[in-house]
Amino acid sequence: MISVYFRCVACWIVMNELVNNIAGQPDNHRDEWVVRVQGGPQVASLLALQSGYKHLGPVLGFEDTYKWLQDDGNGYQKRGGVRLTKALNSSTKIIWADRQRAVERHKRDYVPLSNFDSEKPLIREKRLEVDQYRLNSVMEDDKDWRLFGLNDPEDSKLMFNDELWDQEWYLQDTRSSKALPKLDLNVLPLYRLGVTGRGVRIAVLDDGLEYTHDDLRNNYDADISYDVNEGDDDPLPRYDVTGMNGHGTRCAGEIAMEANNRKCGVGVAFEASIGGIKLLDGVVNDRVEGEALGYKPKLVDIYTASWGPADDGKSLEAPGRLATEALERGIKMGRDGKGSIYVWASGNGGSKSDDCGCDGYVGSIYTIAVGSASQTGRFPWYGETCPATLATTYSSGAYQDQMIATTDLRNTCTTGHTGTSASAPLAAGILALALQVNNDLTWRDVQHLIVWTSEYSPLRKNPGWFLNSAGFWFNSRFGFGLMNAYALVSASSNWTTVPNKTICKIDANEIIDKKLAYGSSKKLRFEVGDECRSKGNEITFLEHAEIEVSLEYSLRGALQMHLTAPSGTKVQILKPRKLDDSAAGFEKWKFMSVASWGEDPRGRWVLDISDEIGPEENNGTIEAFALILHGTKEAPEYRKNGPRIYNQDYNRIRKTNGNRSMKYAFEEKLGLLIQENDAYKKDWLEELL
Repeated sequence: MISVYFRCVACWIVMNELVNNIAGQPDNHRDEWVVRVQGGPQVASLLALQSGYKHLGPVLGFEDTYKWLQDDGNGYQKRGGVRLTKALNSSTKIIWADRQRAVERHKRDYVPLSNFDSEKPLIREKRLEVDQYRLNSVMEDDKDWRLFGLNDPEDSKLMFNDELWDQEWYLQDTRSSKALPKLDLNVLPLYRLGVTGRGVRIAVLDDGLEYTHDDLRNNYDADISYDVNEGDDDPLPRYDVTGMNGHGTRCAGEIAMEANNRKCGVGVAFEASIGGIKLLDGVVNDRVEGEALGYKPKLVDIYTASWGPADDGKSLEAPGRLATEALERGIKMGRDGKGSIYVWASGNGGSKSDDCGCDGYVGSIYTIAVGSASQTGRFPWYGETCPATLATTYSSGAYQDQMIATTDLRNTCTTGHTGTSASAPLAAGILALALQVNNDLTWRDVQHLIVWTSEYSPLRKNPGWFLNSAGFWFNSRFGFGLMNAYALVSASSNWTTVPNKTICKIDANEIIDKKLAYGSSKKLRFEVGDECRSKGNEITFLEHAEIEVSLEYSLRGALQMHLTAPSGTKVQILKPRKLDDSAAGFEKWKFMSVASWGEDPRGRWVLDISDEIGPEENNGTIEAFALILHGTKEAPEYRKNGPRIYNQDYNRIRKTNGNRSMKYAFEEKLGLLIQENDAYKKDWLEELL
C-alpha cells in the first residue's frame, strides 16, 4: 500500500505536460498511457485503479514501465486524464507518464514513377537453362555444398537451382561485357568459402512474416519473433487484403531465402536465422516501437527496418522516449555488450524533395542508414539525400530496370520488390556474413567496416562525390558507396576492435543577432578547442557529428543549412522542402553527418542557415544550437597504416576468387566455417582453393 502522498516540483511538471497533451488529443477511443513507476507492478496497479485506469501489465522489455488504458466508450477521455494528473500530482512513485499518440509509419517499398527521366537499361546476358539431369545426379540433398564445385566453380549459373537465381543480378556478375560497370555486391567469393550467415540471427521489424513459406520455414527462428500489435508470439501476417501485409515477408526473403530448394531465390545470408517482429499491422505508437526495437537484444544480432515516418516532404519525426531508450539499450547491452546492429532504409521521398535528415530514425547514430542505387548505377528518383546515409545497396530505378527477387505472401515469389525497403535487407544480409566470420564485432566496428570497405567506383559517375580530409570518398546520395561484401567480410576476419568512444558537446559562439529572414544568411561558429582536448573528452578521430537545432521560423520548409568542418569538408544537412509549410521550426532536433568520418574535428566548425526560397515575409529567431562530436582519441588500428587506397579498377573486375590467406583467417574464427563433422566441406574447400 502507498501510505504517503505529497506534492513535488517534478510531479507538477509531469502534470502540466499531461494536461497539455490531453488538451489537443483527438478521440481515438483508446486512451493508452505508458507510466514508469517505482515500487513494482502492485504499486503500479494500485495507482492505476486510484486514477481511474486499467492496469494492463508491464511494457515488454522495459523495467518499472507499465501500460494503462481507459476506454469507457464515451469518446474523449477528459475525466480519466484529470484523475491521472491528480495521482501524478500527489505521488512520488510515478517517475513519468506519456500519453501514447498514434503515428503514421510507411513501408518504403513501391513508389510510382511519374514525370521522371527513364534510365537506359544495361545489357544483360541471357541465361542458359541449367542441366537439371546433371544437377540431380550430383545432388543427393538440396543443401549439398558440393553443388558449388560443379565443373567450373566460377560459373554462377550452376551454383544454385532456385527458380529466380538467374534474376538476382545484384548477387552475381551478369555483365556481357567487361566495359560495363560491376554491379553485384560481391558475395559469390564468400559463398565459395562457406560464408553463408550460419549462426547469425536477424529480426525483420515490419508487418509480419510468412514463416510457413517454403523458402523461409527452414531458416525461421521463433525465438526472435513476436507480434507487438497483438501481444503474442505469432508474427504471421493477416491476409485480409491481398498483398497489404507482404512487406515483411519480402524483406525477410532477401536475407534468408533457402538455397538450392528450387523455390524462389537465394537470400544474401541464406543460412542465417530469420525472425519477424510484427508492429505495422495495427496502431503504431512509441510503446509499440519501443517493444519492437528492444525485443530480445541478447538473442538478436541484427534488426532491419524498411519503414519510417511519412516520406511526404513535410514530416519531422524522431524516435519517442521508449524507442530511443530501446535503441540505446540495444547498443549497450545487445549481443552480450557488443551492441545490437540496427539497419534502416533511408527513405523514398525524393520525388517530394524530402530530406532524410528530417527522419530521426535515419539520423540516429545508432542506426545504419542504407540508400539505393539502380541497376544502371544511378541515384533513383525516389532516393533521399542527407549526410547521415552510411552506405548503399541495390534496388530498382526507372521502369526498365530490374527489381529485387524475393518471397511473397501465400508461398509465392516476386521479382518486383523495390524502394529503399529492398536495400536495407541486402545490407543486413551482408552484415550477417561478417558476423558469422567474426561475432566479436561491436556495433561501432560494423560502421567502421562499412566506411572502410564500401566502393565509390561503381557509382562515381553520379554528381556529389568528394574526398574528405581523412581520405574517404563520400556522397550524400550514397554515403561511402556501394557495399562490397567480400571486402567487408575479409577485413572483419582479422579486425581489431576500435577504441572506446568519447563525446564532446560545444555550444555555438555567442549569437548577437538572432533574427532569421528571407534573403539573409546566418553563420554560427563552434570552436572545438579545450572542451574536446581535456582528459576524457579528447577526440582526434571523428565518427558522427550532430548539430542540435532549436529555432522558430514562419515557413520551415524554406530553410536550408550547410555544415563546414575545420578541414573544409562541407555538407548540406538540410535542404529546402517545398511541401513543408509548418511554422513549428525545430526544437532540439539533431541533424547528423558522417561525411567527416576519420577527420580531426579540432578547430572551427561553421553552420550556415539561409532562406533563398521565400516568400519575402518569412522570418524567425535562433534559439539554441550545439555541436555534438562522437569519436576517439586514438586512431583505430586499421588506420595506422595510412588512408584507404581505393581500387580504381573495381568496375572492371570480372571475378573475385577467395584466396588462401582469407581461408586461413576464416578457419581460425572459432570453426564457424569448417566443422569437424562436415569433413566433406573441408575437402571441397581445400580442392577449390
